[in-house]
Formats: sequence, structure tokens, C-alpha cells
Amino acid sequence: MTARCMIRFAIVVIAGAALWGCASGPSMPDWQVSAVGHVERFTQALLRGDARVEAREFDLARAEVARTGRPELVARVELTHCAARVASLDFAPCTGFEPLRADAGEAERAYADYLAGQAGASQAALLPPPHRAVAAGSQAAAAIDEPLARLIAAGVLLRQGRASPALVARAVDTASEQGWRRPLLAWLGVQARLAEQAGQTEEAARIRRRMDLVGPR
Repeated sequence: MTARCMIRFAIVVIAGAALWGCASGPSMPDWQVSAVGHVERFTQALLRGDARVEAREFDLARAEVARTGRPELVARVELTHCAARVASLDFAPCTGFEPLRADAGEAERAYADYLAGQAGASQAALLPPPHRAVAAGSQAAAAIDEPLARLIAAGVLLRQGRASPALVARAVDTASEQGWRRPLLAWLGVQARLAEQAGQTEEAARIRRRMDLVGPR
């Protein structure tokens, strides 16, 4: 699998099923090529905390996919956006998906429920493979290989009150390694609060100094 195909898999397949193929096979229509690029760019902009680019690229991605008239594909773009926000501990409702819910497939509805922390074990088989164990009750998010999927699963567990301090530390390390400012600040904030609750004032101060370093000047 090429690096670009791995990026497509990480960002797009995460929302239910492959929207687009990879290296082999017939060439993709123009809308697919454009949409993949916009999805990649809005996701990366969100993770690095560039709200202006995120909003522009998301609107372009959605518009390209909407040209197909297929609600399940538009739903996946919405869910990809919401998933990246969950990775950054933004637990606002996935409002863009809800008008599409009735016409989306079971996999899209299951993924939306999963992001909301409400997926049941019966829905686990409908989810992308990295998330099935978490939905079934496991806390194995730290073992997920792909960084964004790992952060999304960790965000779901935190939302459910099931994230251990070790998982929080793993999420901090993951965001740091990728240079993703927005989730790094969010997870450092959780880590600082845990340290304060444990009476570890020096550790909490160290973490908050790190947040000051990461935050925009």
C-alpha cells in the first residue's frame, strides 16, 4: 500500500467503508480525486488547529461528494469531520450527520453512535476494524496501530469515562509524535487535571508549561 493510500485509508475508511480505491484499477472520476484531497486537507487542518483552512476544505469536500447525490457518501465526510473532532476531545453533537441519518447505511449510523459513545456491542461488527473491540467493551485503544484511529478510540473511551491515565498518556504521546496541536492541547489538559486531582502539583505545573509551549503565540 502506498503512503497516499495509507492516508486515504486512515482518514476516509475510518468513517465506515472505503469511499475511494487506491493504486490499481480504473482511474477515479474527478470528483473523487478532488474530494480525497479536500478530506485530507480539512482533517490535517483541524488537527493542527487551523480553523480557517479546516472550514474551507470541509465545505469543498462536502460539495464534491454531494455532486453524487448519495447521502451515505456525504454522511461519511460528515463523520470523518466529527471523528477528527472526537480525537481532539470536541464532543459537540455531529449535527451535520443527523439530517442524513435516515438515508445513511447501518455502518454510518453505527459509527455515529460510536463517536457519541453510545454504540452497543451489537453494532461493533459494523464499525471499522480498529474500533470494534472498543465498541464491544475493550479498553484496547492504545494498541491501535493507526495514530488517528487510536486518538478517536481514546476520545470515545474518555467520553464514556473509561480512559485510564495510561491511555491519556498514550494519547498525549500520539498527538505529540504527529505534531497535531489541537488534540495535543486537549489531551494535555486532561493529563494536567488528572495530576491536579492526584495532588501532583509539580507534575501538573510541568504539563501546563508544555501546553503554553504548544499553544499559539
